[in-house]
Amino acid sequence: MGGRWTKRSCFTSLIAVLVLFIPIGDLLAQQSLSAVTSTTDAQGVQTWSVSVQILALMTALTLLPSFLLMMTSFARITIVLAVLRTALGTQQTPSNQIILGLALFLTLFVMQPVFSIMYSSAVAPWLEGAMQIEEALQKASVPLREFMLNQTRETDIELFLEISRTQATPTLQEIPFHILVPSFITSELKTAFQIAFLLFIPFLIIDLVVASVLMSMGMMMLSPLIVSLPFKLMLFVLVDGWRLVLGTLAGSFYFP
Repeated sequence: MGGRWTKRSCFTSLIAVLVLFIPIGDLLAQQSLSAVTSTTDAQGVQTWSVSVQILALMTALTLLPSFLLMMTSFARITIVLAVLRTALGTQQTPSNQIILGLALFLTLFVMQPVFSIMYSSAVAPWLEGAMQIEEALQKASVPLREFMLNQTRETDIELFLEISRTQATPTLQEIPFHILVPSFITSELKTAFQIAFLLFIPFLIIDLVVASVLMSMGMMMLSPLIVSLPFKLMLFVLVDGWRLVLGTLAGSFYFP
């Protein structure tokens, strides 16, 4: 009886889906989509149809995770929080979801001035039709470029300029994004590991002290990590560790 009901419900669902999509297929067959049409005004400016703009926007949304990882403060924050969890020795606490969520909202907090300038100077005029998409992209890249340049070391920029075999050395404002992005993420990795090293030292000292005490007492079978964990948690809570870590991370980004 249960098997028959399952087959009957599946067959009914299949019929419902076919009935739902048949009118849509007929509608698409009857109407021609002007997805590739473009118009050129008297000044020679070419404007694509709305459907192509939507397609370009949807394609750009697929690159949003890469943009978030490689061109914002997300990488530095995530690395520091992950190393902090390792230094505490709490295994999967806080979980990966909590770390990523905390890193995401802290990134939005840090990048809020940059995003505000990008919206007011590029996105809002483009939505109002006062600016073409090419000009909007160019204006939106200016505050983001300034943010990335302020966090990037000149030695990293020189490294990728040398790798790309760029003949004429451009100024900082003329550096292309294919040079600036890897330079920025290299500097971010270096800064993140420097902060993580300073965080790791006090917890490492606690582990060494506990291991030495246990060895001197002859308690070889007892894991030092289990004994040192309460002391590390107590130290972290007493110094208000989360406030110090998050405040240091947010303040480690340079804004002129």
